Amino acid sequence: MLCEEIKAKFIDIVGEANFEDNNASLLAYSYDSTPRYQTIPDAVIAPRTKLEVAAVVNVCNTYKIPIVPRGSGTNLCAGTTPVEGGIVLIFKNMNQIIEIDQENLTMTVQPGVYTKDILEAALSVGLFYPPDPGSMHISQIGGNISENSGGLRGLKYGVTRDYVLGLEIVLPNGEIIQTGGKLAKDVAGYDLTRLYIGAEGTLGIITEAVLKLIPQPETKKTMLALYHDLEAAAQSVSAIIANRIIPATLEFLDQATVKVVEDFAQIGLPTEAKAILLIEQDGPEEVVARDINKIGLLCKENGAFAVQVAKTAEEALQLTEARRTALSALSRLRPTTILEDATVPRSELAKMVRAINEIAKKYNVTICTFGHAGDGNLHPTCLTDARDEEEMALVEKAFEEIFAKAVELGGTITGEHGVGMMKLPYLHLKAGAAGVEAMRSIKKALDPNFIMNPGKVFAMSPREGVVE
Repeated sequence: MLCEEIKAKFIDIVGEANFEDNNASLLAYSYDSTPRYQTIPDAVIAPRTKLEVAAVVNVCNTYKIPIVPRGSGTNLCAGTTPVEGGIVLIFKNMNQIIEIDQENLTMTVQPGVYTKDILEAALSVGLFYPPDPGSMHISQIGGNISENSGGLRGLKYGVTRDYVLGLEIVLPNGEIIQTGGKLAKDVAGYDLTRLYIGAEGTLGIITEAVLKLIPQPETKKTMLALYHDLEAAAQSVSAIIANRIIPATLEFLDQATVKVVEDFAQIGLPTEAKAILLIEQDGPEEVVARDINKIGLLCKENGAFAVQVAKTAEEALQLTEARRTALSALSRLRPTTILEDATVPRSELAKMVRAINEIAKKYNVTICTFGHAGDGNLHPTCLTDARDEEEMALVEKAFEEIFAKAVELGGTITGEHGVGMMKLPYLHLKAGAAGVEAMRSIKKALDPNFIMNPGKVFAMSPREGVVE
């Protein structure tokens, strides 16, 4: 609970309308999209400028008040849960597209801009912003950068990190720095831009970003490949990549997911298939036609019993939008839906799919699997009930084995969701003890009072002033 003196300092900075500590507001920002994590903050603050952000951070640093920068709260790693209380910083007042520079192919934005608005603004001038996280309709670019969000187009185009050229950042001591910019080349010192992408708000607060744009693809085609078994679908993914074809989208859904998505979207998905691949290619018309034809042949050679190409743009959009609804559709089945992500090399995809199914059977839990098969990023999604402690213990054991298997296969514990609180116990599996300690050293150097999003990635507490 904030004392009246500190509360007055915050109100003096942002104005009374942008400071909230009523019960309804505190409850609304006590959790994000991750099940089973909730903590009430002390206040919610909405700064209007970078200078106000810096002033708020200065107060927090002086009094060792935790501060959690938050976008729309769509993350799935408990990355914006205010576990130590303190301030939740939101960016509803910093939501402007500052500039679209068509000569340098860049867009400069504030952190509160919605991802979908960035894409639409780019398309309006014949340009393209490729990153497309599943929550792009409601997620904000500041959150995307903090989590290094991926998406359906990650295989061909990469993730958020690949489209951030520069940042404006408020450091934990309240100072403001600029990193990168509109330059195609810049090796002046450490790459601080990359350091802050995916840092999950633990090292500072992003107040502006320069994004890279590319020319809009000329055309695109979308297809479904249908399979009687999961491994044939996984083998098709490897075959497509081995033939030097990189689709814009290469998504995997198992039968359980297909059935639930079809029940939700009602667009005629083939529920008799044990697995489907949703494949999209874009680019010059002749290249797209050639690639789609070759992909179809490869899918049939590797066990697809049918290949269907969308006949219209509307049908294609329905297919990709249906894939985006997978989480929403699955969440209707049980009280608690835990959507995880584990990534393996593409060549190990079939082994990982098999392992997930075996682990689910071992612990008698329900796991549906879908994800970005083209880049090896699978989303095993457990349908459960957080009130059933016995079942939740089994779910935790199942996911621990899934993460361990992913690392064993040369993969990682998270491809796009981040570590946050949820993956904190497993970070050592990927980074090792020395790697975790190196990260801690960076955190301690930049944020010695541990005020920035404490309890995420590894446990550091401003309340106690210690590293656990």
